[in-house]
Amino acid sequence: MSFVTKEKAKMENIMSEIKMREKKRIELLEWALFNKNSLSQHELFATGSTGNILTKALEMPVNCFKSGPLGGDQQIGAKIAEGDIDMAVFFWDPLEPQPHDVDVKALLRIAAVYNIPIACNRATADFLISSHLMNEVYERIVVDYELTQKTRNDMFARDDELQNCRQPCNPF
Repeated sequence: MSFVTKEKAKMENIMSEIKMREKKRIELLEWALFNKNSLSQHELFATGSTGNILTKALEMPVNCFKSGPLGGDQQIGAKIAEGDIDMAVFFWDPLEPQPHDVDVKALLRIAAVYNIPIACNRATADFLISSHLMNEVYERIVVDYELTQKTRNDMFARDDELQNCRQPCNPF
């Protein structure tokens, strides 16, 4: 597999997101208030009403996208792909059905593709926000999937060429 190194940058952009019922929204809000000082050092992003709630509660700016099911999840994913989001806090309840499960899975997948740390529960969020790496330059390694895909395509093309070059076998 091939890798490319992401530009060195502080963990400046944190996306805070919630996709579940009120209890998870309250849990995220409690976590954000507890970590207000740390969060104030970063640019925050959120979808829909979560962003509005965080803006008011934290008394700091939060870049708000559309509601998750109305395109906000895709907006967050695009920001991750563009390198504008360095970490995600995404509290959700794994035992509850997700009304837009495909969007949630896509967001988790894009975070994995771009090697973005993502906290899906409070314990993980606590470990991430308290890491010394939050305030240091961190060199994130990202797989160069375009090169990997090209290599795979070239390999399959060679296999096809070999198959076409072989004489057909006549069993009779």
